Amino acid sequence: MKGVYRRRLSRRGPRGRLTSPGLEPSERLLAGLAVLFAILVAGTTGYVLLGLDVLDALYQTVITISTVGYGDPENVGGRYQLFTIVLILLGTGTSLYTVGVVIEMLFEGRLDDQLRRRRMQRSIDNLSGHAVICGYGQVGRAIAAAMVDAGTEVVVIDRDPGVDPGDRFLVRGDATDDGALRNAGIERASSLVLALDSDVDNLYVSLSARALCPGLFIVARANSLSALPKLHQAGANRVINPHHIGGSRMAAIALQPGVSDYFEEVTRRTDQDVRLLEHQVPQGSPYAGRPLSELELAQKTGCATLAIRRGGRWFTNPQGGHQLAEHDLLVVLGTEEQLSLALALFESELSSGG
Repeated sequence: MKGVYRRRLSRRGPRGRLTSPGLEPSERLLAGLAVLFAILVAGTTGYVLLGLDVLDALYQTVITISTVGYGDPENVGGRYQLFTIVLILLGTGTSLYTVGVVIEMLFEGRLDDQLRRRRMQRSIDNLSGHAVICGYGQVGRAIAAAMVDAGTEVVVIDRDPGVDPGDRFLVRGDATDDGALRNAGIERASSLVLALDSDVDNLYVSLSARALCPGLFIVARANSLSALPKLHQAGANRVINPHHIGGSRMAAIALQPGVSDYFEEVTRRTDQDVRLLEHQVPQGSPYAGRPLSELELAQKTGCATLAIRRGGRWFTNPQGGHQLAEHDLLVVLGTEEQLSLALALFESELSSGG
């Protein structure tokens, strides 16, 4: 990022890169033009003193410093030649410097941005299991912040040339274009979040993403209630209406503020240590068809099993005799340390059979 002060001994460019010390390009251009003007005046004055009239002196100065050089007047002396040599050295160097600054101002930013995009694309190509977010407005920014806070890599797709993603990966383009989705690594992503302002665009991207990656988990934003079933039909696994969710959340806070505050703590990464974790019983697990008590989750990890989902049905606060089944989704509550133990238990016993 640019520093606060424009003049200083050195400054850091984008991503902390140390750039050349001195003036900004615009200031260097003004300085070059000022010196070039001074040389024109000095050259014209010198040739006038050497015997040329003003127009011929100005003409001779211009063709000299521009290296055009149509030839010298006849019968020139040593002083004329010596003055012309000095003028060529000073004027040509100043002209080249000024032209170089102009080229830098015109093309350096564009080339630097192009190189930065290529470096970022190489980094994106190495990602796997990341989340792709389409749209970086207020909703998209909030989603990205929550995901990054949870430790998930995020790639943002947005077509606004003025959007600033900060430290996040950005693919600048239209999310409705399959090329932009592929550049974001959609085939290697674990989830796709559609946060575009248009329901039509979210619908189109959902269809495209589902065709490109059939197993992708897609969460879509619906700006109108009528768009919810259509987005489900287009392949979205979950469809959220921010206005409806926001209204329900505000009502819950007004009715039961304590309960709402507690769930706010456990569903977000805050300073509180308690968290929620979900895990699906894999196919072929030796615990399928056996009671929950045999898993000994509470005894081995200290976590509490809050609910189990089977298909579209939830079993809240399941008891030890509850029979587990393949593809059951367990929701457990515990501290960071307890959840780490639970993950290790799931990996060793549910996945490999203990």
